[in-house]
Amino acid sequence: MIDWDPYAAIAAGVGPVEARRFLDAADFDFMAWNHGPDSGGSWGDAEDAVRRTHPHWVEHALAYRAHFADSLLGEVAGMGDVVRELHAGGVPLLGLTNWSAELYPHAPARFDFLALFDDVVVSGEVSAAKPDPRAYEIVAERSGLPLERLVFVDDRQANVDAAAGLGMDAIVFTDADTLRAELRRRGLPV
Repeated sequence: MIDWDPYAAIAAGVGPVEARRFLDAADFDFMAWNHGPDSGGSWGDAEDAVRRTHPHWVEHALAYRAHFADSLLGEVAGMGDVVRELHAGGVPLLGLTNWSAELYPHAPARFDFLALFDDVVVSGEVSAAKPDPRAYEIVAERSGLPLERLVFVDDRQANVDAAAGLGMDAIVFTDADTLRAELRRRGLPV
């Protein structure tokens, strides 16, 4: 729904060459590090870990959170419209996002279509990030519907596979037009 690129935030702090060097580093896995706060850890603890284990990357790591807003490149083309159409059609909407509790507030402040969701399960708030089965179960609990009645959409195959493995109707997102066609096939008003 939101185009995110950590490179943009890191580059805002340390420059484009250093940002690319950091994200491509053989001795540091940015996505694994980012998954910690997305799974309920704090950014302070994550940054302290870099200070201890990878002091040569501290400036780069700190740049990410300091310039996080720059990582939100915009709405994925057409997705706001899909959400608006589903909402107008009376379809209950629940979000499930891998996002830290500390940084998620940037999203609803910037993307008004998120207010149309009945609820958004933020992984950092519930300490369960996709593809952890517990993340999907929390969505079902909050929706009041069994997993088998929910349609799950994600751009990462591992997350879609985990949802399908739990019995959800799972769709790999490629673009808004393809998603709209998939949702229409399921009888949804888009």
